[in-house]
Amino acid sequence: MAAAQREVWTGAQLRRLLAERAGLEMSSASVSALFGGEPAQVKLSTLAALCTALQCTPDDLFEVDATPVERPAAPPAPPAPRAASGGRSMPPM
Repeated sequence: MAAAQREVWTGAQLRRLLAERAGLEMSSASVSALFGGEPAQVKLSTLAALCTALQCTPDDLFEVDATPVERPAAPPAPPAPRAASGGRSMPPM
């Protein structure tokens, strides 16, 4: 979306901008992967180059869901250990 807002419509255009503005040479396949969907991970150096090439901020490139995650209930405490049975018992008092 950030690329389209800046009139960058193809991977070739983005690749050229990355090389010209940020000095980053990326393969066609890598640029295609960026255009193809939201990547699971991005190197910080690649993120910085994208921001430089597109003249934007990381917030313009990624939507982050900051909704708090509910923690599961704490598991119940384990029962106290029982004395072993089958051994000699104590004499009566």
